[in-house]
Amino acid sequence: MTDYDTYGTSSHTASELVHLLGGRLGLVFTEHDSYFRGIYHRADSLFGQIEIQPNPIPGGDGEGDLYTAEHPTVQVLLLTTTPASSPALRAQLDSVEGLVHLKHESW
Repeated sequence: MTDYDTYGTSSHTASELVHLLGGRLGLVFTEHDSYFRGIYHRADSLFGQIEIQPNPIPGGDGEGDLYTAEHPTVQVLLLTTTPASSPALRAQLDSVEGLVHLKHESW
């Protein structure tokens, strides 16, 4: 079973979150440029995969299309994919001021 968690923030930019979590979790994020996702950052860790991306969809028609439309004030998303529930990772992310847990899914 794989766990997927979505966090969001309007308190930090994507670059600030990369720097903050890189130091806190000892991760190295790699920047990627995607036509669909825009510029996003990804790190692989012992926990699994962590990605940071903007909530606004790039190249839209200017109508404010968002990846998480149910959270229109969230500017940056943090997505985790872990092979199992990871209470240690969740505790680390929950301790980041301004970062809010938005959704959890298991498949």
